[in-house]
Amino acid sequence: MKNKRHLSTLGLILALPLLLAGCGQRSNGHPHGFIYRYFGVPMMHLMEWFAKIFYGNYGWALVAIVVIVRLILLPMMIDQMKKSTLSQERLNMIQPQMREIQAKMKAAKSQEEQAALSAQMMQLYRDNHISLTGGIGILPLLIQIPVFTGLYDAIRYSPDLSKATFFGVALGKPSLLVAILAFLVYLAQAWLTMLGTPKAQRRQMGMAMMISPIMILFISMSASAGLGFYFLIGGIFAIIQTLFINAYRPRLKVRVKKEAAAHPVKRVVTNLQTSHQNNVDELNKRQEHHPDLRKLNAGKQHHHQK
Repeated sequence: MKNKRHLSTLGLILALPLLLAGCGQRSNGHPHGFIYRYFGVPMMHLMEWFAKIFYGNYGWALVAIVVIVRLILLPMMIDQMKKSTLSQERLNMIQPQMREIQAKMKAAKSQEEQAALSAQMMQLYRDNHISLTGGIGILPLLIQIPVFTGLYDAIRYSPDLSKATFFGVALGKPSLLVAILAFLVYLAQAWLTMLGTPKAQRRQMGMAMMISPIMILFISMSASAGLGFYFLIGGIFAIIQTLFINAYRPRLKVRVKKEAAAHPVKRVVTNLQTSHQNNVDELNKRQEHHPDLRKLNAGKQHHHQK
């Protein structure tokens, strides 16, 4: 669950093949394809319109577009981060039972035992109202994909955009500086995210939290600086969101404690252990009422003793 926050970045990575499939060049060098037609061209016009407002500066036009998109996404992202944080706090409360189940799964010797324990884990989540997705939805990703794809084509195929600069950085060419800055921003965001988690979980989250910064670094190094600025500005917004959640986390913890007081954590492990014991008791009762079955079991035990 703690890795779900990286789905947006992974989704943008998976969208890159769509860019290549939906946009190409004819033999005369002109671009074509539905991605270029429906995303790239409108983004070019939007960038040109904002550039006129900023006296021909396409860099500030890019900043304006990213800020507008992020402001639209901000309520949804904060809401999802709240849900994810609540799920994480609830998850912390069932950790003892989870450790019991995980220990049994390591000791399990058959697939049937593994399947039963997996079902037990699912029941633990379900009975304590914990979402397996951690409250993460795909709507923010779906909104970002058209912007990302349109920006990719606009910078690639617009003569004005490809030649534009922002603080001395050419938007149409890869920039190592912008890539490193984007990497550092997302690294800082990952570090801030881990501050709100228990120390025991930070070690487990360490490598997972590095996925987004590393991927952002490689994409920004190979793509145009315009896309690097897109990630850089988006990372700054992500830091703001994380700071907000970290400040709001004590209230969320109080809310979870109140919920736990009203609806205590269900002991799924104990219940299933009791159920297993009941099955054993039922089998013993059947043997008492069936002498032939009792003799057969006694014969088997005598045979094993030999």
